[in-house]
Amino acid sequence: MTEAARPGPDLEALLSGALRPIDPPEKLSGRVEETLSRVTEAAATELSEWADELSDSELASLRDPRNWVRPVAAAAAGGVAGTALVVLEMRRRRRTPGGLRSVADDLRSLLD
Repeated sequence: MTEAARPGPDLEALLSGALRPIDPPEKLSGRVEETLSRVTEAAATELSEWADELSDSELASLRDPRNWVRPVAAAAAGGVAGTALVVLEMRRRRRTPGGLRSVADDLRSLLD
């Protein structure tokens, strides 16, 4: 028997079964949003506490970039988490009636 004629597992069927898309758990999006919200809040709290703790000499020492690690890290974490929350909300709203216009209206109402 030649290689091509030998019976064996159907590789294409095995791959299609293994690579079949699955839906994420229903609670996943809620958990992701909750985690991102907590990260955003923690970053804002960290920045607020850091700013409250600064004395006059520490304010003067901010001219040295080595002292920027704490506020930059908190701002970056908060910015990334906040941006991710906005993206998730926009994707969720895109699937519902109203779409992007309703997201823009909601953002305007939050900023007013």
